[in-house]
Amino acid sequence: MNAVAASDVAQTSEFIAEPYQPEGPTVIDCDVKKIFYGDFLAVRDSVVPVEKHKITAFIGPSGCGKSTVLRSLNRMNDLIPVFRFEGNVIYHGQDIYASNVDPVVVRRYIGMVFQQPNPFSMSIYDNVAFGLKLNKFRGDYDEKVQTALERAALWKEVKDKLKNSGLSLSGGQQQRLCIARAIATEPDVLLMDEPCSALDPIATRQVEELMLELRERFTVGLVTHNMQQATRVGDTTAFFSVDISKSGRTGYLVEMGPTRQVFDDPKEDLTKEYVRGEFS
Repeated sequence: MNAVAASDVAQTSEFIAEPYQPEGPTVIDCDVKKIFYGDFLAVRDSVVPVEKHKITAFIGPSGCGKSTVLRSLNRMNDLIPVFRFEGNVIYHGQDIYASNVDPVVVRRYIGMVFQQPNPFSMSIYDNVAFGLKLNKFRGDYDEKVQTALERAALWKEVKDKLKNSGLSLSGGQQQRLCIARAIATEPDVLLMDEPCSALDPIATRQVEELMLELRERFTVGLVTHNMQQATRVGDTTAFFSVDISKSGRTGYLVEMGPTRQVFDDPKEDLTKEYVRGEFS
């Protein structure tokens, strides 16, 4: 079938998604009214609950705002001077955008793994220990580093070369090292922004298996362009689309629900078209 044209997308500009009612407890309740970069409206009207010990997958076309929303969950977008957030993100009863909240502390509890593996130019050991030192951890560093590497399914591969540079590892190993670095400080939530996009299929499978293991200990938010990946690991899926106008592209939530329902029995026509590959 023919792909959906940009003009067909634009006609949904007044759409607001029906709120998703989670079956279990949530760790984060995100209510995006508007997100701006300067005068540009990047995302609007998106309510995204993140359920405890589940993987919430964010899917949608390029420019739909899924990474922007994910990065709003731990105030990572604050590092962009022109970023402005309207709404609230409630984490364990606290609005993380309240004026008295330190975003650095937020990121201690809500960690992030990025699209490109980004190990520091230091030893494997020091990469994992970096966050511990930053947070002035006073316990057993060796134990913490080993535990993090074990949870990242990397310990057996690197236990005899901890003094080697993290940059000496393969791409898949580097990404797992970054995951180990992120979880060494025992965050509550782990946000992952397309963590497999730069990896080969074997490394991707290893990271996906790791996500499923990490879910037992952490709550995970995952942005992915790979719909098959969302179906393989996602418990819940949020599908975003875009309004296209003269002023640019504005992302918004179309539908959210259990992953099997979103892919097998979507409620919205745009969702149906996207998961069937009829949408561009």
